[in-house]
Amino acid sequence: MMEFAPLPAFDPLAGTVVLAPEKDEEGYWVGCPGVLHDGERFWLTYRRRRPRGAGAERGWRCAVAVSDDGVRFTDVWSVHKDELGTPSMERFCLAPADGGGFVLYLSYVDPADNRWRIDALGPAAHPSEFDVASARPMLTAASTGTEGVKDPYVLRAGPVTYLFASYAEALDGLGGEAHASADIYNVGATTHPTGLATSLDGGASFTWHGQALGVGQGWDRYQARLNSVVPVPGGYVGFYDGSASHEENYEERCGVAVSGDLFGWRRLSGERPWVTSPHRGGSVRYLDALLLEGRWWLYYELTRADGAHELRVIRIPSE
Repeated sequence: MMEFAPLPAFDPLAGTVVLAPEKDEEGYWVGCPGVLHDGERFWLTYRRRRPRGAGAERGWRCAVAVSDDGVRFTDVWSVHKDELGTPSMERFCLAPADGGGFVLYLSYVDPADNRWRIDALGPAAHPSEFDVASARPMLTAASTGTEGVKDPYVLRAGPVTYLFASYAEALDGLGGEAHASADIYNVGATTHPTGLATSLDGGASFTWHGQALGVGQGWDRYQARLNSVVPVPGGYVGFYDGSASHEENYEERCGVAVSGDLFGWRRLSGERPWVTSPHRGGSVRYLDALLLEGRWWLYYELTRADGAHELRVIRIPSE
C-alpha cells in the first residue's frame, strides 16, 4: 500500500471532532463529509441524520460550510429534506464550476419512485446562492439502468469531469416491494458497487459507463463505495466504504484501491478493512482526502461507543 499511497493506517480516534451529532444516541449521525480546498479556504458538505421514528427521520438536513483552518466550519447554506419532498438525503459534493463559482451535486430519494438519484445545483458564484428549485437531474435509476444511484464524488482531470457514484445492482428475484422502505441499500435485494459517469461539457451532462469498482469477495462483498480520489505518482489512490451484507449497512469500514486511468480499480484491502473504529460495528466511512502542502487531511464519519456517529478530521504528514 505504501508504494501507491504514502499513508499508513491511522487511529480514527486520534482525529479532531469537527461536528457532533444532535444527540448522544444510536441513530443520530453527522457525517457524509465532502471536502474541497479552493486554494484559500476549506469547504465542507455534510449531512445530519435521525433514526427512523424520530421527527424528520433519516437524512433530514444537508449543508455547505466554510473554514479557514479546516477544523472550525461555519454553515453558509443548508437544505431540509422537506424542500425536496424526499424521505432522505445522503452525501452531497461541492465542485468548482467552469469559469468560476461552484456546482453542488446532491443525492436524495426520489419521492416519485423511492429510488436514490443525483441532481445538480448551480453554477453559483458562492454556495450561499444555491437554490433547490433549480435542481436538474444528473443520474437516476432510469438513466443508469440501476435500482438507484447516490453519493456522488466529482473529480476533474484535463477536459473530463468524472463522477463516481454508488449504485444499487439488483440480485435475482428483486420485486417492486424492495423499494417500499425508500432505502434499497438496507433490504438485501441488491449489491452496491461504484459506477462511473463522465462529462465533456463541464458537468452539465454525464454519460454513464457502469461499474468502476465492483464489490469484493470478503468483507466488502455487499458494498464498495468509492468516496474520494487523490492523484499520486503513477495514478490515483481511492478510499472506499465496504460491507459484507445489508446487515452492516450504516456501519461500513474503510478500504483503499488504486487506478491508473480512473475507469478500472484494484483494491489493496481485499482481505480486511484498512481503518476501522473500535466501537460498535467499527464504522469509519465516507472518508474524503485532501493532499495539501505535504499533509493528508482525512475527513470521515466515525461510530462512537454510544452508537452515534460524528465527523472528524486527522492530519498526517505525507512522508
